[in-house]
Amino acid sequence: MNTMDTLLMHQSVRVGEALLSAGRVLATAESCTGGWIAKLVTDVPGSSEWFDRGFITYSNAAKCDMLGVSEASLRAQGAVSEPVVREMAEGGLARSRADLCVAVSGIAGPGGGSAEKPVGLVWVAWAGLGRTEARRFVFEGTREKVRRQAVEAALDGVLERLRVQGGG
Repeated sequence: MNTMDTLLMHQSVRVGEALLSAGRVLATAESCTGGWIAKLVTDVPGSSEWFDRGFITYSNAAKCDMLGVSEASLRAQGAVSEPVVREMAEGGLARSRADLCVAVSGIAGPGGGSAEKPVGLVWVAWAGLGRTEARRFVFEGTREKVRRQAVEAALDGVLERLRVQGGG
């Protein structure tokens, strides 16, 4: 395991400890990360105590079918946008038994970017604990590095929301 993998694993352990301490349960709704967040958290022994489920919704159809994302939002804003990632997080929360859902949608590259939406653009949203928040990131590097940074940002956001809520 390389240093970055070790850091991500440590971060997922911290997420699990914070969720368990707060008596909260997590779900994930992932596009560009392809289930990487769910894989990391389920690598932690005992994660069934604080992780409910993960949705991998890579296609627009999957976002609509599994998470209830509006086709109108996808047409108007595109999959990599604040409205869509918010809908993903809220849809994952509504379709799970979780208290908090983190959603990720982005352009990991190497292609697929544009002037308005460059390679490395990632939107992350967190729904639950009384609110939905989204944040825009632009990461540098290879496809794997962009995805890894998106996973790290998603997990950081879970920890931050639990701290603000008073549970971590």
